Amino acid sequence: MKILIEFTEPLLGTLAGNKEIAEEFIISKHPDGMSKEESEAVPDIGIDVEKSSTFFARDKEGRHILWDYHIKGFFKEACLAMIHTDTINKEDLKKVRLTEYMYKRTIDKLIFAAPRQIILILPNKEDLPFCQRPLRGQTMRGERISLARSEMAPAGTKIGIEIITMNTKLEPFIPRWLDYGALSGFGQWRNSGMGRFKWQELKS
Repeated sequence: MKILIEFTEPLLGTLAGNKEIAEEFIISKHPDGMSKEESEAVPDIGIDVEKSSTFFARDKEGRHILWDYHIKGFFKEACLAMIHTDTINKEDLKKVRLTEYMYKRTIDKLIFAAPRQIILILPNKEDLPFCQRPLRGQTMRGERISLARSEMAPAGTKIGIEIITMNTKLEPFIPRWLDYGALSGFGQWRNSGMGRFKWQELKS
């Protein structure tokens, strides 16, 4: 299934611009750590970057990219939302092992996105601006406010991906997960509407 996605709202970068911080985060999620390919894709910002600043990875030509696992992560979020809201019959989900306790493993093992590095097709060649917003959190000392700063791809940015399933019974769920993106968004600060998109299937 070949898919073209166009973001109708700006998309925010999720990668720390400091290689040590980025590696620290990836190791916390993946015991095998950061691959050489991922390490090379961390942008060389050349300035001191706060932990709250995030960017897009770059390929060897300097183009902004997403990774294939970002798509899998989105599918997991969309699947869980539908499980919790009974949008899809639970018996239908059980037949394909997309229950609350098995959906992550099923998506990890049986659904794949290609290519590995997904190039952002930007509507113009200008440098990407930054989105700054306050982050509020409750601590033992009361509410704490910090400033988050993220590289921002504008509305109109596109990506082309191919979704490969090892079980054809999973294919009917993919369009429903993609439809969820029109409402939920993708990437950081989704609760504000960032990263919303529309999609279409490309016929061979």
